[in-house]
Amino acid sequence: MTSDSIAAQPIRRFVALGDSQTEGIGDPDGRGGHRGWADRLADRLAGGYPRLAYANLAVRGRRAAEIRAEQLAPALALEPDLATVVAGMNDVIRPRFDQETVVADIDAMFAALTAAGARVVTFTFPDIGGIAPIIRPLSARVRAINARMRELARRPGVTLVDFEPVAATIDPRVWAEDRLHLSPLGHDLVSRAVADTLGLPGTEGDWRLPLPPLRRDLPELVAAELRWVAFHMAPWIGRRLRGVSSGTGLTPKRPDLLPVVD
Repeated sequence: MTSDSIAAQPIRRFVALGDSQTEGIGDPDGRGGHRGWADRLADRLAGGYPRLAYANLAVRGRRAAEIRAEQLAPALALEPDLATVVAGMNDVIRPRFDQETVVADIDAMFAALTAAGARVVTFTFPDIGGIAPIIRPLSARVRAINARMRELARRPGVTLVDFEPVAATIDPRVWAEDRLHLSPLGHDLVSRAVADTLGLPGTEGDWRLPLPPLRRDLPELVAAELRWVAFHMAPWIGRRLRGVSSGTGLTPKRPDLLPVVD
């Protein structure tokens, strides 16, 4: 489906499914919660569709199978015109990664949502080895699942935003200090990318452009790596060993379709 055909059809109900990135972690809203690219996209959509209603079912820490089990049925009940499905990264970074099962869960969500009449938008992932060099061995997994996402996006009604080749997506400034979540700048980049791919009026392709050069000397880089390992990677490993998810006990921040309010 082309971006022109998407933009030509009115969008009245937008539902976002996913994990922490879609929930908006890394982008504080100033009220103790999180904004994120999906909220930012809803604001952009509301500029062209004032009656837009928006729900965000995403919960941090969820894997693809959990997103399918917990969020797909509620999403279908909301009868969206537009749905975003971003899933799989929490699977990729786990020691045990079953790509075929993850792809099957994602494809099942695409099939159900498009069969219900929704237009689905999904992503490829940036190279996490470029974001955190210490986990560069996982880059092959990212490339492999991105290749499968491009195949899944051939399904009628599914549109892909291909972030993998975009240099700006591995710039440290678009990532929060934990390198797992986008920074406010990163969430803004993603919202602009989706808006551009949807062909919304007033959007441009500047999200594909690299950011101005960032100069850091070697001692600064080493200190940043040590800080990240101590304050972010080690606690993450500890949670995995205990079988604890950051999203345990949490529910979606916006489970119902509500008018978009700036």
